[in-house]
Amino acid sequence: MRMLIDVSNSPSFDDDPVMNFFKTSNQNLLPAEKRAGVQHHIALSVVGTDKLQDSGYFRAKQVQENLIKESGIPFTIVHATQFFEFAGGIVAMSTSEEKVKLSDAFIQPIASVDVATFLAKVATEKPANKVLEIGGPERFRIDEWIKQYITATGKAFEVETDSNAPYSGAVLEKTTLTPENPVYLGTNDYTNWIAKPENKR
Repeated sequence: MRMLIDVSNSPSFDDDPVMNFFKTSNQNLLPAEKRAGVQHHIALSVVGTDKLQDSGYFRAKQVQENLIKESGIPFTIVHATQFFEFAGGIVAMSTSEEKVKLSDAFIQPIASVDVATFLAKVATEKPANKVLEIGGPERFRIDEWIKQYITATGKAFEVETDSNAPYSGAVLEKTTLTPENPVYLGTNDYTNWIAKPENKR
């Protein structure tokens, strides 16, 4: 079976560039796949995408997903929770007036190696023609998770908790970032993962 695994991401998360990236790349990629006889399109997306439409990034991800579903190519869309490796990015996008302002909503982060393991499994199976959700083995409050990251890495940031603090431009409900019906939970727990020197970045 010919397949394609798309884990690409936009170099810019600003509203217009990110929309242009996902729309243009998929409008080019999907017809090329049809011509090449691809029988399984596998795409990596994000848990909560459909609930975060106040965010330009997640609006663009939804457009990507819609294009895939409408393409006529058998597909599997994998909704993953935030990677362990993205904690630093969350700090960067949530810092204002020298404080990291974060919601107390829940998050269930996953190691990227666990995501890769699941994608490899999907690649050996028939197209699901639906969204499959995956996440990490533990659920945290997002503010508490980032505090753990800051402590473990020795970074000099103060976390301020605000239930209305936006995440990528959208306000979170308590479970927006957690999977509703996960088909796979990663095996790496965050405490052991962040304790490794190579992960303290």
